[in-house]
Amino acid sequence: MIYQNLLNKTQTLAVIGLGYVGLPVALAFAKKVKVIGFDISEAKIKTLNQGKDPNFELEDEAFEGADITFTNQLEELKAATFFVVAVPTPIDASNTPDLTPLLSASRTVGKVLKKGDYVVYESTVYPGCTEEDCIPVLERESGLKFQEDFKVGYSPERINPGDKVHTLETIIKVVSGSCATSAEEVAKVYELVVEAGVHRASSIKVAEAAKIIENTQRDLNIALMNELSLIFNKMNINTYEVLEAAGTKWNFLKFTPGLVGGHCIGVDPYYLTYKASKLGHNPKVILSGRNINDSMGYYVANQTIKNVLKSSGKKLNELRILLMGVTFKENVKDIRNSKVVDIIRELNDFNIDLDIADPMADAEEFEHEYGIHLNQRIGKDYDAVIVAVNHREYLDFDEAYFQSITKEDALLVDIKGTYKGKIKNMKYWSL
Repeated sequence: MIYQNLLNKTQTLAVIGLGYVGLPVALAFAKKVKVIGFDISEAKIKTLNQGKDPNFELEDEAFEGADITFTNQLEELKAATFFVVAVPTPIDASNTPDLTPLLSASRTVGKVLKKGDYVVYESTVYPGCTEEDCIPVLERESGLKFQEDFKVGYSPERINPGDKVHTLETIIKVVSGSCATSAEEVAKVYELVVEAGVHRASSIKVAEAAKIIENTQRDLNIALMNELSLIFNKMNINTYEVLEAAGTKWNFLKFTPGLVGGHCIGVDPYYLTYKASKLGHNPKVILSGRNINDSMGYYVANQTIKNVLKSSGKKLNELRILLMGVTFKENVKDIRNSKVVDIIRELNDFNIDLDIADPMADAEEFEHEYGIHLNQRIGKDYDAVIVAVNHREYLDFDEAYFQSITKEDALLVDIKGTYKGKIKNMKYWSL
């Protein structure tokens, strides 16, 4: 029934949280049904009402023909009957899940929840979180009874920032509900916008678990590549050349070493290990992979210093280094949980003269988040250049460019192997 009412535009869908996940979801639905886009950030709402994406992920055309109202006013949310919660689920300084945004969003929805409404969570959580942590908040705030008065679903987000190929519409969507009826209603609603179709999980917990292992699997595979890089570096073997050779086998999984940050792969496994520990299981393999990946920024910084000192004969405080790229991955402005920060902090601990530049990152936001000044300066006479994030703006750089901004015998640190095979005369190091 709610599916048909949304389709007829006699009822309204609301998306809570308009970040990298929520905004694409809201705009996709707004091409089919009436939508309210809600976010607590007044500045973000102002930008969205101008038809602009504050995250610079979506083109202005994405707003065209969208039946959507952007607001930060709770009163306007009362018009909605189908709520999609897409807020961040970060970790704190001790790598413990921080449910503050999720529970706050649940309180917001609970305040406007009515009989017959649906609430679907997209935020990544540990199995059981929706039913054990979120639903009690909805009941308490609304005074309504779960299942009897309102239904809940879970459909984990699969948005990949910076990826223009794998989008909401083209990736199969996992959906689930608190009962057979709600599961089917949620599935039909998402089928309106997901061209690739939906996968109906048997329960909310199964859907939650499926999401959490997607990124845990990637984390562990990258951890293996990073450990291989540590080993091969001691053997003076280029890891990317090894992977290129091994990749000729049909069933070899093509992962590469690198910095694992961001709000997904570098965070989600901690939600699973937290829950496992609560249940009395020590998740040794997952935590081992996390330990390796969390250490790579410091490793890159120390290898840079070691290689520069070996060739230059200078003292640490005489070195000048340029670091290029600080976002958590290429071609996005998102700086959350960027592991490049570990490189910067390690170099700063040695009082090295460091210039930091990134064409995507907001300098004010970066300084607010990390207390590090992003001077955006690219000067001359560097002893080393670290290309930490391979933004599209950097891909066409050649050896002549790097030689033009460095001293003789300078080192190029190419973390992702972007320039492999292109550097003939400079000293070169990559993971």
